[in-house]
Amino acid sequence: MKQIIFVFMAILLTAGTALAQEEEASIVVTENSFDFGDIKEADGKVSHAFTVKNDGNMPLVITRVIASCGCTSPDWTKEPVAPGKTGEVVVTFDPKNRPGPFAKTVSIYSNGKRGSYAITIRGNVQ
Repeated sequence: MKQIIFVFMAILLTAGTALAQEEEASIVVTENSFDFGDIKEADGKVSHAFTVKNDGNMPLVITRVIASCGCTSPDWTKEPVAPGKTGEVVVTFDPKNRPGPFAKTVSIYSNGKRGSYAITIRGNVQ
């Protein structure tokens, strides 16, 4: 009898663990990079909004977004993104005193992926 109960409990524990692992947020960015093309330094800062979708079944929380240098600043949706809904990560680049081509990486940290999700902006400052 004890063996039957033990086997039954093991099955329940395994099934519960499998179900718990299936419930999670999942971050998907519709485009991983954006090219500003040629921009003029005199025109000032340029921005692009990346759409972030939650493909999981739990709320997606973006915990931090880090740019690869000080010339790039990110802003993002601070509220949890419901399953199936979208949020934004807006990346702004300041071309002042930075002539020539550029490529900057922005890392998105969330509960939807282990480690970071990387997006990139690029262009050429004239």
